[in-house]
Order: sequence, then structure tokens, then C-alpha cells
Amino acid sequence: MTEQVKTNSALDEVIAYELHGNCYLNITDRCTLRCAFCPKFNKTFEVQGYDLRLKFEPSVGEILAAVGDPGRYKETVFCGLGEPTQRLDVLLQVAGKLKQQGARIRLNSDGLASLVQGRDVTPELAGLIDALSISMNAQNEDVYKRHCRPKKEYPGAYQAMLEFANKAKAVIPSVTLTAIDGLEGVDIEACRKIAIELGVQFRGRQLDVVG
Repeated sequence: MTEQVKTNSALDEVIAYELHGNCYLNITDRCTLRCAFCPKFNKTFEVQGYDLRLKFEPSVGEILAAVGDPGRYKETVFCGLGEPTQRLDVLLQVAGKLKQQGARIRLNSDGLASLVQGRDVTPELAGLIDALSISMNAQNEDVYKRHCRPKKEYPGAYQAMLEFANKAKAVIPSVTLTAIDGLEGVDIEACRKIAIELGVQFRGRQLDVVG
């Protein structure tokens, strides 16, 4: 059963939503990828009963207000229908404020922040992000391109994602690569092997299930 949704009172934007005892933060609908399996590229913004369509991108203050007391949650997780690191400065500010209140912070990401920013951003996450979950989604570049469809301005996205994971493990306590079980051509065990070789964790997940 879903719990109370935190919205902007004027526009009813879902900025924070609650699942599994966690608070999930929906801070942007912009993406680096155009994943074929993503709800928004299939004409819906609904995930597990929550409409995550954004008419505006919330400010740091609005995000913090939507969270309220982070101590009520097991984790506060940056995870919406967009890539949270598209708003890296806002993400870092919010994470810093929440950490000051004792929150455990997880980032669900496509792992392309360094590629997009043109620099290694993993040191900036140190001390702010407790756990990082990266959508790997494929055991090789061809399968990755088929399902994740990176934009042309980001060549080498698959390798950049793996490099991001490799560097992140030095500064973030828990790094996990994930892949969706059941996507055509995706070899879950091959993905698991890559994660093990990188020295990070692996989790197979179900389509449209936020966790």
C-alpha cells in the first residue's frame, strides 16, 4: 500500500513519494538516455501508482520541504523518471542538507554524470551519497544501445558508465550495478560477472518496480 505523497500545493507535482519505507525524490524529468522500456517514452509518467510528471523542476527548498524529517525513512533516494545528476548542483545541495539531519542517501543513476559534465564527478559525491545504484542494463555496448538508446552527443556511454562505477567505489560505501531481468538479449549472469570483476555489487531487478 502506498503512503502519503508530498506535492507542491499549487501544481500538485509529486516531488517526494514513499515506497518500502523510503522517501524517493523526483527532481527532474530530463534524461541522458532514452530507454525503450521507460514509462515516459511509452506515453505514461506513472510508476507504481504515482504520477511523476513534472511541470517544473523543484528548488532545493521545495525538495527539502517535501521530504520533511528524513529520520522517518530508512533511506532518502534520488529516483524519479529523470536522471537526478542532470541537476547535479541541486542534488549535492539537497544531499548535504539531508546528511546534516542524519539521513542515509541513495542515488539511483544511469552512471553518466561524469560523461555529461566532462569531468570526474565522483569525488563530489563523497560523504554525501551512502549508496549508488547504477542502471547497467546490458552485458555489452550493442545490447545497451538497443535498450538504453544514449543520445548521439554522448558516444561511449556504456564504457563511461562502467568507468563511473569503478571510480565511485573508491568514495561511496555501497555501489551496485543493476539490470532488468527479461529484457530481450540481456544476459543477467553476464552482467553479474562484470559487476564482480569491477568489485561492486549486482542486483537483477523487475521492470517498473522501484526499489
